[in-house]
Amino acid sequence: MAKLQAIRGMNDILPDQTPNWQYLEKCFQEVVHRYGYREIRFPVLEQTQLFKRSIGEVTDIVEKEMYSFDDRNGDNLSLRPEGTAGCVRAADQHGLLFNQQQRLWYQGPMFRHERPQKGRYRQFQQFGVEAFGMAGPDIDAEIIQLSASLWNDLQLSDYLTLEINNIGAAEDRKRYAAALTAFLFSHADELDDDARNRMHSNPMRVLDSKNPDVQVLLKNAPALLDYVSEDSTEHYSTLKALLEQVGISFIENPRLVRGLDYYNNCVFEWTTDSLGAQGTVCGGGRYDGLVEQLGGKPTVAAGFAMGVERLVLMLDSLGKIPPSTAQVIDVYMLVVGKELTAASQLLAKQLRERFPALRLVAHCGGGKYNNQLKRAYNSGAEVAIVLESEPGEVLETVKIRRLDDSAEFVSVELAKTADKLGEILSIS
Repeated sequence: MAKLQAIRGMNDILPDQTPNWQYLEKCFQEVVHRYGYREIRFPVLEQTQLFKRSIGEVTDIVEKEMYSFDDRNGDNLSLRPEGTAGCVRAADQHGLLFNQQQRLWYQGPMFRHERPQKGRYRQFQQFGVEAFGMAGPDIDAEIIQLSASLWNDLQLSDYLTLEINNIGAAEDRKRYAAALTAFLFSHADELDDDARNRMHSNPMRVLDSKNPDVQVLLKNAPALLDYVSEDSTEHYSTLKALLEQVGISFIENPRLVRGLDYYNNCVFEWTTDSLGAQGTVCGGGRYDGLVEQLGGKPTVAAGFAMGVERLVLMLDSLGKIPPSTAQVIDVYMLVVGKELTAASQLLAKQLRERFPALRLVAHCGGGKYNNQLKRAYNSGAEVAIVLESEPGEVLETVKIRRLDDSAEFVSVELAKTADKLGEILSIS
C-alpha cells in the first residue's frame, strides 16, 4: 500500500523549523500590541459569495485559485484565500464597526490553488492588521509605520523597500478604466491573452502584468494620477509628508494597483530582492467601500497582510534568527532501572513545579545507561540528572552531570536535588 503524503503545496513545518516561526510570531505580536491592536479570530471556511463580492469576480483568485465546494446542505463554501473579507464579515456581524474605531490583528492559514514554488504555497500563513473608522491619512501612516517597526525588530529594514501609489476613489477608477480600456483596445494585437481577457472586465489588472512586452506598451498608457480627484490627491500628499516626518523612505510606483478590487486611495507594498521572483512580503492600503459592499453601514478602513513563509525564508537566508530561539533543553533525566520509574516521575514533577521555566526531559522507555547518556548529549541539555541504584536499594542520592567535555558531576541527596540544580544552573 502506497504511503500517504501531504497535498502538493501544503507543507509540514517540522520541529526543527518551528522555533523560527515562533520567533517571528512573537515579534509580530509584540509590535501590534505596542500599537494597541487587538486580536480577532474567524473561520477558515466562509460562504463563497463573501470573497466574490469583496475580492472581485474577475480576479485570478476567484476565477482560478479558490478552494470552493458545495457542502451537504448545498451551500457553496470556500477556504479563505485572504483575511480582510473574513475580518470585515466577523467585525460587522458582531457589531464592532458602525460609529466605532477598531484596531484588529489576526494570523492564520489562507488557501489558494496556485503553482507551488519557493515562498509560495497552496496553504500559506498570513499576519494581518485592519483598522476601521478612521478616514484620515494618519491611520494609513500608522499601519505602514507598524510594519516598519516589525522590520526594525527583525533586523530586515535594510532589505525591504516601501512602494506606494494613489489609485484614487472608485469613481476616479471608473473614469480611468474607460480611458485605459480604449487604449488597450487600440493595441489589442500587441497584448497577450491574459491582458486581452482583462481588457474589458478588469483593465487595471493589466497594469500588474508580469509580461515585459505588455509593460513596455503600458509606458504610453493613460496615467492613473491624471484621473484622481483632488480629495484623493490631498490625502496621498499628506500621507507622504507623514511618512517623511517619521523617517520612512518610499518609492512611488504608478503601476502598483494590488490584486484585490476593494482597494482605494493609498496602496502600498514592501518588496525585497532577497527572495528572487517572490519579492513582495507585505501589502495593503485603504478599502473604504468594502464594509458597505458586504452589507454593512459605510465604514472607512485600511489594513495590510504579510506572508509568513516569505518572512521566515528571509530571516533564515539572511541569518537574522537569534540562536537563542532554538528549542534548548536545560536538563535531561536518566533513569537506570525500572524500579526507579516512579521516583523519576516524582522528582521531575517537583523540579518543574520549583522552576516553572525549566525545560526538563525525563527519559522514558528504559534502556542502558550509555544509550540514555547519548540521548542526553544529543538533546542539547546543559546537565543530566542520573537516577541509579542497586536492585532492592532505596534511592537516596542522584548525580548531576555536566553535558560538556568536562563531564564533571556531583552526587547530591535526593531531597536537595532542586537546591543543587538551581545553584548549578543559576536559577531560582
